[in-house]
Amino acid sequence: MSIDLFPVRRALISAWKKDGVAAFGQALAARGVEVLSTGGTAKCLRDAGVAVRDVSDLTGFPEMMDGRVKTLHPRVHGGLLHLRHNASHVAEAAAHGIEPIDLVLVDLYPFEAALERGASREDTIEMIDIGGPAMIRSASKNHEAVVVLTDLADMERTLAELEAHGGKTSLAFRRKLAAKAFRRTASYDALIAHWLTEEAAPERLVLPLELRQVTRYGENPHQSGAVYTLPPAFAGREAHVATAQQICGKELSSNNFLDASAAFEAVRSLKGSAAVIVKHRNPCGAAVAANPLEAFDRALAGDVLSAFGGILALNEPMSLELARRVGVPERFFEVLVAPSFEAGVVEHFASSVKWGKSVRLLATGSVAGEVRDEAVREFRSIDGGVLVQQRDVAPDPEPHCVTRRTPTSAEAEDLQLAFALVRHVTSNAIVFVRGGELVGCGAGQMSRVDAVELAARKAGAKADGAVMASDAFFPFADGILAAAKSGIRAVIQPGGSVRDAEITRACDEHGLSMLLTGRRHFRH
Repeated sequence: MSIDLFPVRRALISAWKKDGVAAFGQALAARGVEVLSTGGTAKCLRDAGVAVRDVSDLTGFPEMMDGRVKTLHPRVHGGLLHLRHNASHVAEAAAHGIEPIDLVLVDLYPFEAALERGASREDTIEMIDIGGPAMIRSASKNHEAVVVLTDLADMERTLAELEAHGGKTSLAFRRKLAAKAFRRTASYDALIAHWLTEEAAPERLVLPLELRQVTRYGENPHQSGAVYTLPPAFAGREAHVATAQQICGKELSSNNFLDASAAFEAVRSLKGSAAVIVKHRNPCGAAVAANPLEAFDRALAGDVLSAFGGILALNEPMSLELARRVGVPERFFEVLVAPSFEAGVVEHFASSVKWGKSVRLLATGSVAGEVRDEAVREFRSIDGGVLVQQRDVAPDPEPHCVTRRTPTSAEAEDLQLAFALVRHVTSNAIVFVRGGELVGCGAGQMSRVDAVELAARKAGAKADGAVMASDAFFPFADGILAAAKSGIRAVIQPGGSVRDAEITRACDEHGLSMLLTGRRHFRH
């Protein structure tokens, strides 16, 4: 049996945060609803003039064990769980003095906040709510008769529902809140389980994902999409594109997020003033320079054609001077990503006939001095499952030279930049760098020599005197020969091929220096 409209005559309110709770209690009391509560919430309600009945009066037991035990009682859970249309349930409830509870509002202990502030293990344990999730689950299970609120934002919606139905709520409304409540407890438990888990690959992995926004569309306009974020315990305590503030512009698509994230990940890995331009998740321009203006100019020069309609990311705030240089009629970027945007930048782009409302500005927050947690996992979907692995953010081992010729100091700096960039390029990946500037990129090729030749073609005359980085070892000497032919002077790569000696001889024969790092950086 299912009853659509059901009255609210008795409510239990227990909230850690009290924002709006007093007004909610007042509104319920004005409707003749009896209000039950505990501890600090009861005091908040009484201070607002709400007549409150303590849960201890309902149960006949005082709060005990420092508040650990207060709502875990048959008169609470029986009041929530008994089926109103079941005669035996109603009779048992009456026999044991169990009164029906028709609405529960629970704001759980802030476990995540304890993690974020670095609370002691003992204090963090105390932030694991037990009674709250238990009440939420009981109320949610019996949503045919009980309203359950786990989000203070739903208080106004609930009052509107009561007003619309003369003090009653609809089954559709209760069902929607019950589903939300189960999602809330699942997310809460997932965070606690993550904190307690020591295994790298536990038998179950539950992610407490929270909707950030619905995207304009997915990879293609006929596909829907959305962005969900993970709490810092999962995602690391650092800046992210997923949590960046969109300052202006139209909605982002899923591709915009993918490209913006790729650009931001690349630029944050570079030292000094840096700019990276990404197209289809691969850098087509990148540079490190004395200041952001010079870095942008040199990044753009790497591949002006591909840069149009791409994503520009900076690792320093965007000044109005730089915005004026970026936002000229002959060029366009879909998204601009920076830690922040100085005064006048938004107005500059908004006043442009061409850029207008189209360009999006994403402010990530500062990346200066951040320490990236190597233990943070990344998640990639595959058909029917998810791949989970550590992020590739660990510092590289010190490279060693294996050729007769050693790199010059200028080449050494370029090699360092090239190897920092190549981990952000789709494998097979080859990067050419000259004078702190990405001049050629070979991405996603089926053979490594093809990647070298593509990078050489992109670089053109700029390949002469440049250095080359490879994300993995060279299986044959053909890649080295193609690089030497284009004018490359130094190479950095992981090494580890059975033909390493042959590769080294090829470098020596053509006067190239080569450094080996011992670490591969595939990015599929």
